[in-house]
Amino acid sequence: MKGQSGNPVGRPRGRHREAPYEAVLGQMAIIREGGIERSVTAAEAFLLQLTKLGLEGDSSAARASLTLIEEFKERRMTRQGLPSVITRKILAPGSVTSALEPLRMAKKLDPYRETARMALEPWLIEAALARLSEKLSPADQRTIVKAARTPHKVRWPDWWNEHP
Repeated sequence: MKGQSGNPVGRPRGRHREAPYEAVLGQMAIIREGGIERSVTAAEAFLLQLTKLGLEGDSSAARASLTLIEEFKERRMTRQGLPSVITRKILAPGSVTSALEPLRMAKKLDPYRETARMALEPWLIEAALARLSEKLSPADQRTIVKAARTPHKVRWPDWWNEHP
């Protein structure tokens, strides 16, 4: 019809992608205090570093760390330890793959197939490898490299033999 757009619906909107702050700040980091190493979350390590800079005279770091501490106190007092959002996801018994994508732990390789293969995010592989108490066999290493969404972005441990 004359005067009507050939695409009345228009261009599809892009997916709203927020930075996975929870995933990044939830990663574990090793810090050294008084010569003793300990494991903390990235969020805690960031706040400790910011506070250290503030104590050393950096006034903007001091203000930022005090602001973050106050915000955390307010959030904790208003929530009183209760979750702010409850998400319910029903999974098939024995299957957790459908929960991996909403948790940003893996990406479905074919979004249109219900049973598509999932590829693990690099941060998840790094976190899991950091928790291992023993080295993996070469066969297990190959399996993990194949399961990685972007294996070239994974920081593989020194003992890792099967590089992508």
